[in-house]
Amino acid sequence: MTRRLAAVFAHPDDDTYSVAGSMALYAGEDVRVIVVLATSGEAGQIVDPSLATPENLGRVREREDVESWREVGVPVDHHFLGFPDGGVADVRAEELTGRIAEALRETRPDVVATFGPEGVTGHEDHIAVGRAATEAFHRLRADGGAGFRRLLYGSIPQSSMDRLAVEYRDRGLEPPDPTEPFQPRGVPDERFGMSVDCSSVYARKLEALRRHRTQGEMQDIPFDLWPEVLGREDFVVAWPERDPGAPMLHDVFEGLPS
Repeated sequence: MTRRLAAVFAHPDDDTYSVAGSMALYAGEDVRVIVVLATSGEAGQIVDPSLATPENLGRVREREDVESWREVGVPVDHHFLGFPDGGVADVRAEELTGRIAEALRETRPDVVATFGPEGVTGHEDHIAVGRAATEAFHRLRADGGAGFRRLLYGSIPQSSMDRLAVEYRDRGLEPPDPTEPFQPRGVPDERFGMSVDCSSVYARKLEALRRHRTQGEMQDIPFDLWPEVLGREDFVVAWPERDPGAPMLHDVFEGLPS
């Protein structure tokens, strides 16, 4: 039986950061990933002018995302919805939810992973996509039938943010300020229900991120901290509701019927 996970995010590379490690653990097994990206990332940076122009950056970043998933090593169906990068929050909520639901309806994934309410970095595109993906998940789940057994929010535990702040200061660096735009924000640890150890596939996730060449991934983080940042993926289990004191899950499909 094929296991299916849908990664619903805003920009190419959001999906790589959030779930590429968790899915790399399944390379060579009977799994399939559905990647739904609201934008093509056409407002992103271009760290090397030889890689893209402002006019073709969206197409280049779509190709980079496809290449990144080849590094992960699992089959992927891509859906680029074509909403404006930086303008997703201005799209009618019903239109955004409907397009996401349309992308998920046929494949009916077991697990949907998206942004939580904080959007990892507070980016308005992230927050809008997370809200719409949550609504689409519950609508499709209510239809009955297969799939839609678990909804995950990819987020950063506050304890991880605190540890990184100490590491930065020990190096004489100023840690990321979560009150500033597009900087990572921590979520209280008690909200988390899943922590996936991706250290065994760290190199594969790193290569997947490096396929996003136009974005200069991880360039602001000291190199020796990369294994810590990329070696674990943490999720709030948004549905089904987690019982207080329930044990932490360690795999995106753990506990689901096979």
